[in-house]
Amino acid sequence: MSASGGTRAIVAALLANLSIAVAKFVAFLFSGSSSMLAESVHSVADSGNQGLLLLGGKRAQRQATPQHPFGFGRERFIYAFLVSIVLFSLGGMFALYEGYEKIKHPHELEHWYWPVGVLVFAIIAEGFSFRTAIRESNPQRGKDSWKDFIRHAKAPELPVVLLEDFGALVGLVLALGGVGLALLTGDGVWDGIGTLCIGILLILIALVLAAETKSLLLGESAGPEVVRRIESAAVAGDTVTGIIHMRTLHLGPEELLVAAKIAVRHDGTATEIASAIDAAESRIREAVPIARVIYLEPDIYSESEAAKGPDPEATPGGPSTPPAAH
Repeated sequence: MSASGGTRAIVAALLANLSIAVAKFVAFLFSGSSSMLAESVHSVADSGNQGLLLLGGKRAQRQATPQHPFGFGRERFIYAFLVSIVLFSLGGMFALYEGYEKIKHPHELEHWYWPVGVLVFAIIAEGFSFRTAIRESNPQRGKDSWKDFIRHAKAPELPVVLLEDFGALVGLVLALGGVGLALLTGDGVWDGIGTLCIGILLILIALVLAAETKSLLLGESAGPEVVRRIESAAVAGDTVTGIIHMRTLHLGPEELLVAAKIAVRHDGTATEIASAIDAAESRIREAVPIARVIYLEPDIYSESEAAKGPDPEATPGGPSTPPAAH
């Protein structure tokens, strides 16, 4: 996986979650706290999340094949979607079930110092993982808010880890509150309430991640700044005078498809137009290195054709000029 995939953040979260899962499960065995059991399952699910993200990053690096000519970059989107749907949802539903059972059949906590000690340790470990994810995300986030970064990031790993760590920290605080209230009041129902809150939190995070990764799977265009750079790079020299229509599509987080109809001089020869297209492609790739697949179609600019939108070929009377694919 590329550096922009946040490999360091994923590995940090994986190590933290594996150690926390073991500690939480030991605390559950000694204390009988359902919050601890729910949190241990949560940490195991989080560890599986990171494993899937790493696997998706590895599989996305496979070379293109005749059956998949645009490569496998979207594997990273697919595995992020699996994380949001399967593991988060299962973790959330399990926590809801455990919380319901604890409220229905409450019992007093035993050896309270085990869950309290583990929760404090887990908060520290998750805080370190969350800090790593923030540090890895900041260069890509730039001046965007965290909400905008999560909504518009093309690499799904960092948003997943960020929300995962944030949810883990809030869940740990909820678990600590549930255990603390159960100890203060002597009523184990509070432990179950804390577990229910953890389940609701996980399901909400699953819904947010599912919506964002679904958008990536459907296919998202390049951001406005990237589009401006492509347009500026394409229009240069005497032959290419403008862009009539253009569409972009992310084939993967670091793979972009660019399809454009460019305006050329009406008196240009075939050789001049072909050379101009090759030069435009080179400029686009230099300005936007992730533009891996570029299709440029030369045409004579016409206001009536331009007004038809990016798919004039689909309308009656559209131009019949064959595309020049490079």
